[in-house]
Amino acid sequence: MSGNHQQPTKRRLDYDLIEGLVPPGSRVLDLGCGEGQLLELLVARKGCQGYGVDISEQAVLECIRRGVAAYHGDMMEGMSFYRDHSFDLVILSQTLQQTTDPIRVIREMLRVGETAIISFPNFGYWRVRLQLLLTGHMPLSDLLPYTWHSTPNVHLCTVSDFRALCEQEQLERVHEMFLVPPSRQIGRRGANWRAGLAISQLKKRQ
Repeated sequence: MSGNHQQPTKRRLDYDLIEGLVPPGSRVLDLGCGEGQLLELLVARKGCQGYGVDISEQAVLECIRRGVAAYHGDMMEGMSFYRDHSFDLVILSQTLQQTTDPIRVIREMLRVGETAIISFPNFGYWRVRLQLLLTGHMPLSDLLPYTWHSTPNVHLCTVSDFRALCEQEQLERVHEMFLVPPSRQIGRRGANWRAGLAISQLKKRQ
């Protein structure tokens, strides 16, 4: 006799914090949705209408197994199918640094969505700086686990870089939250060097 015993999903504080920014019943698009854990959570806890986009066919199949609607393909292509303001929220979790054109991605997110929630590893984190200073090699961590020659991260940035981009694009940072890996939230003070992960909710300035 065989059984299907699933391993419990590891609790992620960043998902909990993102959930707190999502009003009940929202229409949500999750870009780079992976296996659909965040969307599954939002549908179950917040009654959201959730849709995902991911480049990995295996991840999309897992989304379908979870009962999460997902599109297999590039995120820009996926967003192109939607009209302006089709969603209340568009989420991009720890994927912005892997996109070839981050500004274009953010602009498109705020075309199809009223607001955007973006999380990203902070390359200004003090442990990253110290590792680079002491070893002379590109840093490796849980948030940045790839060697320089095999990394999908093509546009790493710091909290200060991201804030400057928001000013350039005339975007309002509605909420900002910061984490020290793996599971401790910190305040905004000194976040550019204290935080390993940043979460920002954005909207266009009126």
